[in-house]
Amino acid sequence: MTTVPDNAELRDALGQLREREQVAERLLESSAKHSFDPDTELDWEAPFEEGKWHWPPELVSLYGTPLWRRMSEEQRIELSRHEAASLASLGIWFEIILMQLLVRHIYDKPATSAHVRYALTEIADECRHSKMFARMIQKSGTRAYPVTRLHHNLARVLKTISTTPGSFACTLLGEEILDHMQRLTFPDERVQSLVRGVTRIHVVEEARHVRYAREELRRQMVSCPRWEAELTRVSSGHAARVFSIAFINPQVYTDVGLDRREALAQVKASRHRREVMQTGAKRLTDFLDEIGLMQGVGRRLWRSSGLLA
Repeated sequence: MTTVPDNAELRDALGQLREREQVAERLLESSAKHSFDPDTELDWEAPFEEGKWHWPPELVSLYGTPLWRRMSEEQRIELSRHEAASLASLGIWFEIILMQLLVRHIYDKPATSAHVRYALTEIADECRHSKMFARMIQKSGTRAYPVTRLHHNLARVLKTISTTPGSFACTLLGEEILDHMQRLTFPDERVQSLVRGVTRIHVVEEARHVRYAREELRRQMVSCPRWEAELTRVSSGHAARVFSIAFINPQVYTDVGLDRREALAQVKASRHRREVMQTGAKRLTDFLDEIGLMQGVGRRLWRSSGLLA
């Protein structure tokens, strides 16, 4: 027997669809006005500036530790160069996952809707971002720093079985913490001009992506079945744990001549580093708490990740 929704349910469903389209139309207008081609927008031929950082020192993982105090200024700057490349590598990994999740999201939706057109616009943005990050790594002269094989293959599972709200929760996890750090980076005159330009482009365009994901996740959490909401709480908590581990590839410490085991131990013990990560995640964790995702097992997983105070 088919259950026929009452008029209130129909009005609510239609209202959500109208709101979804209105948000997408505004984001499409913003995309038309504020999108960039990194290949022409940035000066890739200019040499790096002597003595400038590749990432703000306060955001470098070892900042303030006993090991940091023993390092020379040149070695600290060198570590910032490798950590910037590691974060760019992480960014590419996330962007590729996000593009696949977005394609899954729109597969069954009307191709002519503004919601789908904006998703396709965002996918085009993410393609440019991935190429921009790859070019920055090449320019920096470091290796690329991929995530571990385990995390690489866990992402395959995520892309296959993720619920729709789970996809958007993971999208926000990958975008908002890096976005917070990049907002501190692009106005910082101590940092290389190219890095500042890369982060400026990413911040401007990611603001739209965050708005799209937040609005859709809020809608999904209102309408999804209880089992899906609970699964999303758990999956986002597990994703937070993976993210916190994968954030900086430990190979960077070896590549600048440090003892990897000692460096990892000091990063783990660093109160400053913990505060940096929790501050970067706070806007996101507050939002997830507001929409009911930080409950039960999910909250405990987020706390164990170190991203939730």
